[in-house]
Amino acid sequence: MTLPIALTLLVILLTLIAFIREWATPDVLAVSILCLTVALGLVPMGEMASVFSNEAPLTIAALFIIGGALEQSGAVDHIGRILKSRLSGNLRIAIFSFAVLSAFFSAWMNNTAIVAILLPVTLGFARSKDIPASKLLMPLSYASILGGCCTLIGSSTNLLVNGTLQNMGEKPMGMFELAPIGVPVAIAGIGYLVIFGPKLMPSRSSITGSLEIDHRTSPLYHLLITGDSELVGKKFFETLLADRDSGIHVMEVRRKGTRLMIPLSKLVVEENDRFLVALHRRKGGGAKAGELFSQIGAQLLSTVDGIVSELVVRDESSVLGKTLAASDFRQKYNCVVLAVHRGGLNITSRIAEVPLESADTLLVITALNNLEALKATRDFVLTDTPDDKLPKPEKPAGSRRHVIYSWAALIGVVLTATLTDFLHPLVPIIPKIPIHYAALVGALCLLWLKVMSPREAYASVDWQVLLMLYGLLGLGMAMQNTGTADFLARGVVSLAEGVVPVSHMPIVMLWLAFLLTVLLTEILSNNATAVMMVPIAVTLAHELGVNPRPFIIAVTVGSSMAFSMPMGYQTHMMVYGPGGYRFTDFLRVGIPLNITCWVIACSIIPMVWPF
Repeated sequence: MTLPIALTLLVILLTLIAFIREWATPDVLAVSILCLTVALGLVPMGEMASVFSNEAPLTIAALFIIGGALEQSGAVDHIGRILKSRLSGNLRIAIFSFAVLSAFFSAWMNNTAIVAILLPVTLGFARSKDIPASKLLMPLSYASILGGCCTLIGSSTNLLVNGTLQNMGEKPMGMFELAPIGVPVAIAGIGYLVIFGPKLMPSRSSITGSLEIDHRTSPLYHLLITGDSELVGKKFFETLLADRDSGIHVMEVRRKGTRLMIPLSKLVVEENDRFLVALHRRKGGGAKAGELFSQIGAQLLSTVDGIVSELVVRDESSVLGKTLAASDFRQKYNCVVLAVHRGGLNITSRIAEVPLESADTLLVITALNNLEALKATRDFVLTDTPDDKLPKPEKPAGSRRHVIYSWAALIGVVLTATLTDFLHPLVPIIPKIPIHYAALVGALCLLWLKVMSPREAYASVDWQVLLMLYGLLGLGMAMQNTGTADFLARGVVSLAEGVVPVSHMPIVMLWLAFLLTVLLTEILSNNATAVMMVPIAVTLAHELGVNPRPFIIAVTVGSSMAFSMPMGYQTHMMVYGPGGYRFTDFLRVGIPLNITCWVIACSIIPMVWPF
């Protein structure tokens, strides 16, 4: 073992620990790893910039924009609502329908966006049919992963593997090359969820149900503090309006027509201050509106519709790591947080001092007309969709055209990349148009057609994912430059030679490579697993003297098979709180699904891609 190989193995070990222990966000970790590989001389300083020439992140960025246009135009949401309105209350039919919808769209769009769109629709359906949310949300997340394995653009992992292959001089994947394995695995996975899911998945409600919220709607009161009120001149926390035990929640304070953006702890009440107040307790018995207003000398000006809803904190949210107090949550979002759901537990005391984490589910009370503003912040995934609660405004004249243009852009990208790849060998005059160029042109067409503004396009790109991909590509480069992939592959072959007959070596190594990839992706990011495993898999095939394609396909599909742990995939964390899940729920449902996909995939791969 040479010093560069030893250093690379040390970096890999450090990477594993850092991702498992979550020392920082994935993008910060990945870029730090890139800089570390350069600092240790594993990647030459002059070659560092070549990481940013990889086409995979560019393709993903363009597809994020096209997916954002589909999301913004309501194309997916509309189909989900039709499904919701026409489905019966049969649980298996509901699981099948939402899973198929999720899988289909995830084959073409980012699965995180799909789950974010379908989450409120699925929850609304569950409430209307009195079905436990936990029976539907886990299949929604699982199906989005299964659908992403069917096409090249179905997952950022697929595109990252494709970019890595080109860097290694291997043949890139075609648009539908994964379909012969992805489609059977998706069918088997959805079948497993429909047949066994109702028994294996828990019957558990969301945080709203677990905290016994009987009435999800709640009026909000606009109050005017009159001159003879006992509150005038007092600190807010010395007044009756600060009595949270009576279910009194102050949403906002206005003074001289301007909204006060100061903490309530610093507020001194003045004459003519206007308060927006909610009166809501989980189990009833809160303050009576008329009695309270008369007692404090406040005049009721008007009432507005309010709702008790849930917000799931996104992993790129601006409130991550901040407490409710430090983030000025009430002032910034026009919400009052009643409870925080995390790791299967409901936190209801001293919540203002709890630093928020990704996938926390916040039980909030807010105005109905504030849901749209909350959705626009992109800090949260809403479990109530504004369109279900508010009067439906007339759609802009261009909205139908925007749906058509968005679908046309996506279909055009797929057809262009697929057909030119197929026709170029037959008719050389037809150029072969790579996926990154087709996707970039598709995104630009949407901008020129005014389907999206540049600002909206930038907002639709998940920059955290792109930075993580660039950073991880440096680790893959280090493994190749230092010979670490060769070292590991030769070590695996040497260990197996004394146990496995030579004739069975390729098939045994294929099953082991898939299994190792699945195990790693459960504890690491799927992209980090793919970057580490692809060089090893390709080198392993060369050591065995066989076609590397079966191993490449196994690693690509296996790196998305994260079903057993909630932290294994971002969509799991999105449904974790709203579904009221616990860690063991994913183990019980996910491990059999992992085994099912492992057996089916490793049985089919050698038949489609012979050694």
